[in-house]
Amino acid sequence: MAIVEFSEENLVDVVVDSWSKTPDDRLREVMTSFTRHLHAFVREVEPTSDEWRRGIDFLGQIGQRTGDHGFMILSDAMGVSSLVDAINNRKPAGATESSVLGPVYVPGAPAYELGADISLNHEGEPCVVAGTVRDTDGNPVSGAQIDVWQADDQGRYDTWAPDALPKFNLRGLFTTDEDGRYWFRSVVPHSYGGLVEPPVNDLLEATGRPVIRPAHIHLIAGAAGYQPLTTQVYIEGDPDLDNDFAFGVKPSLVRPVLDIQDAGRAAEFGVEAPFRLIDFDIVLARVATA
Repeated sequence: MAIVEFSEENLVDVVVDSWSKTPDDRLREVMTSFTRHLHAFVREVEPTSDEWRRGIDFLGQIGQRTGDHGFMILSDAMGVSSLVDAINNRKPAGATESSVLGPVYVPGAPAYELGADISLNHEGEPCVVAGTVRDTDGNPVSGAQIDVWQADDQGRYDTWAPDALPKFNLRGLFTTDEDGRYWFRSVVPHSYGGLVEPPVNDLLEATGRPVIRPAHIHLIAGAAGYQPLTTQVYIEGDPDLDNDFAFGVKPSLVRPVLDIQDAGRAAEFGVEAPFRLIDFDIVLARVATA
């Protein structure tokens, strides 16, 4: 049997050919493309042997120090999480834009009645978060579920400070009423940094990248017959809206924190005037129109 003679010029084709017998068509497509792009990267950069070993060690340290969480953070920092999100959430005009899920989602948040307070320790600046869920034709979507989670006024999630914050603090599941409305009480979230651990943090510091996320609230909205939506509401005026290390901010998702003086509106939400309000309507796309 003849031995294939490898060279700098033909090695990529030899490796690509090694995947040719992969039974799964999609896996074969992925490995073929990945191989070609990886070899193209090496050809362009021409790393030294020491640099390549350091790169491999960098990936190994992520797994050893932070596990899957660290690779998710790296994906966020490289903008790949946002790109994958955009590719998988191409929606018709008028539908609410998506944003990245992030690494701190916790399933099984408690279900609350509309108007409930998800701040279990009642610390921070109180606010109401409210809106209406509609379809792209403007019709209200009743019975839609809204799964929400956020950081507190110090930029902490409950899972980051389990000794200081109650479990499921600032997390909750709500169902829209017959008019498609939802509302709940919370606190105004704060931006946060320091969530990135070594070695990804070391890489970002070496490149001068800020390691911060602007203030935001996460939402997952869904209803039968509609595409599920994972998105975030960003707080207008946050100085770090242009510095999001995860590339999740979109102008259409930025909302002000309004100061409401009207006692009638306060009564609608079961609070006293004046109060602060984050108003965020959600437009879902029907499955058939995707």
